[in-house]
Amino acid sequence: MARKPDAPAPKTRIADNKKAAFNYFFEERFEAGIVLEGWEIKSLREGKVQLTDGYVVIRNGELFLIGCQINPLHSASTHISPDKVRTKKLLMHKAEILRLIGKVEQKGYTLVPINLHWKAGKVKCEIALAKGKAEHDKRDTIKDREGKREVERVLKTRHR
Repeated sequence: MARKPDAPAPKTRIADNKKAAFNYFFEERFEAGIVLEGWEIKSLREGKVQLTDGYVVIRNGELFLIGCQINPLHSASTHISPDKVRTKKLLMHKAEILRLIGKVEQKGYTLVPINLHWKAGKVKCEIALAKGKAEHDKRDTIKDREGKREVERVLKTRHR
């Protein structure tokens, strides 16, 4: 079955930053392209990426992803020396970047990578304009999650 030409391309997730939702409130989400080397693309296809320690910084009006770890494959080429924590440039429209710069300069806002995914054969990074959670907010998140688990457990036993 062919996809309609006007239908959006499906997104296939590569990696998620689960810590980000625990540590931050997301205000807005953006999708950015990412500049990668050939060996990094091959590693992403194998799922050898860790996004949990990653963060986004703005330098000279450009966005950079720092701390995202892409582990090289053992079969990587011998004539290159892969750096698994290399700083990667993010690609967005200039107007969006300028808007983000204005927001980040406000107190308490930061840019956090949420996930990496494939879109139309290219790797995209979803980033969020986020505000840090206080300790009591994190406790509330844990309490809510455990409450949902308990409800699911009770419902599961009743259905048996």
